[in-house]
Formats: sequence, structure tokens, C-alpha cells
Amino acid sequence: MIDPKLTTLLVLVQLENYTKTAKELNLTQPAITHHIKQLEQDYQITIFHRQGKNLLLTTQGEILVKFARRAVALEENCQMALLDAISSVRRFSIGVTTTLSESIVPQVFALYCQRHPETKIVLLTETIQNIVVKLKMYELDWAIVEGSIPQRHYSSILLDTDELCLAISPNHPLAARTSVSLEELRTEKFILRSIHAGTRYLFESALNQHGLSISDLNVLIEIDNVSTIKELVASNLGVTVIARSALREEINDHRLIALSIENLSLQRQINMVYYRDFTHSEVLDEIKQIYDSLHNKR
Repeated sequence: MIDPKLTTLLVLVQLENYTKTAKELNLTQPAITHHIKQLEQDYQITIFHRQGKNLLLTTQGEILVKFARRAVALEENCQMALLDAISSVRRFSIGVTTTLSESIVPQVFALYCQRHPETKIVLLTETIQNIVVKLKMYELDWAIVEGSIPQRHYSSILLDTDELCLAISPNHPLAARTSVSLEELRTEKFILRSIHAGTRYLFESALNQHGLSISDLNVLIEIDNVSTIKELVASNLGVTVIARSALREEINDHRLIALSIENLSLQRQINMVYYRDFTHSEVLDEIKQIYDSLHNKR
């Protein structure tokens, strides 16, 4: 179903070289050039312009590539769905933000698949920005995210509410406290998620409301791996701001302590986000039911 010329375009964008693209696709270089020229004639646009040896997309080229990627994703999903229908398998690709991947969410999906052996789930851990891109490209069927994705094409189901807190080591001088002031945060050494993380965005937004920013804090390291951050904090090498739900195991094992941050609003929602034409609402309902059941046991 996919026009071979679009396949050529996507490989060329990836490799940025006509010779390498020809070798990758087992075609001649003139054939690659012909495919690109045909696309330009079909859509009446210029796809590339050169800057020295670099092959750069024009604005129109970027638009064509975006929709070409979406078309390829739809084609792949279609083929997979047809194969699944033949073998009576249901398959879902689901995006989960990094912090949630270390919560009870993976256990929820494992229990769902245990109940429904005919269902196969591919769980992708991404930043919320990448999840939005993959949803737009139809590379994901739905997602579970911190916060929301406010676009008219999507609906959402509130799965849970949570709050961010300051995580410290039991050996930290503040270990006997239950809360910490904003002024005290300035003296701490922070290990934080990157600027692309939803947790980081919420923390920074809350600071901004008090006329503060991340630059007012002493940030030693920025890491995207939540487990690594928790290990460093447990070793008393710094403190971090993290979802309280992501600390349940460490708090129970007395490896970390969670403190509230005074006068800082750090509540967040956890939502299941899906396209409005998603046809398996019963799956979402059962996922929420399992989540609620596990959550209540904690």
C-alpha cells in the first residue's frame, strides 16, 4: 500500500546520503534521484536544499516526511492487525512516561495479559514529548502519562492522582523532618530528571509561581533514569524531587524518606490518553479496575 517513493524518501532522510540510500534499498543512485524528483513533481514542492555537503529538508519537505512516517506507521499497524485477526490475537502498543514505568503500571498490564492470554502488549517507556509524537504518528494505540495531552483528537480517563515530594536519604540531616521550606531547598544538592521530563516540568512550574527557577537551586546532575536517581539519593549523594508513588518500595524498606515541600503545589494527575475513535473501551475500563484494585491494596 505504501508508495515506494515515500519509502525512498524516509530512508534518504535517515541516511542523508543518496549513495548510502541506494545501497540500503538495493537500487541505483539514479533511481533514488528519480523517486525524489517524482515526489517533487507530484506534490509541486522542493523537498531538499543543500547546505555544503548537508542535505536539509525544506519546510514543505518536513511536512511530507511527517505524513509519510504516519502513513508507514498506519500500514504497519494494519498489517499487524490483519495478522492478529487471523491468529485471534489482540495487540496494543502503549506509551508510559518514565516515572510511571517504575510504579504499579507494568504490574497492571501483566495482570491484564494473564487474564486475557489472547492479548499482547508492547510497553514503550518515553518522555511525554516523545509519547505525544508517537501518538500523532499512530505508533501508539494509547498512553498513560503524568498530566494530560490537551488535544481535540484525544480523550482521557483519570487513573490516579499523585504528588511530588522531596526524596532524601535516611542519613540526611533533615531525615527527622516531615517537610522542608523553599528557602531550605536552596542549600541542597539536587539530582534531577532532564528538562523533558513531566516531573521536572511540574516542579519548575511550581517554583515559577514563587518567583524561583531551577537555576536558583544547586543542581549537580540531570539523569533520565529514575532508578539511578533513587540509588544516588539513597547513598546520600544528593536529593531529588520525585512522585511519592514512585517511592513506595524504598520508603517501606527505609532506604528513602519523602518530605513535603511547604507552600508548593505539586499535585498531578495520571491519565490514560487515547484517540476518540479507539474501539476497545472495555480494555481501558478493565485496566482502570485492575489499577484501582492494586492501588487499594497498598
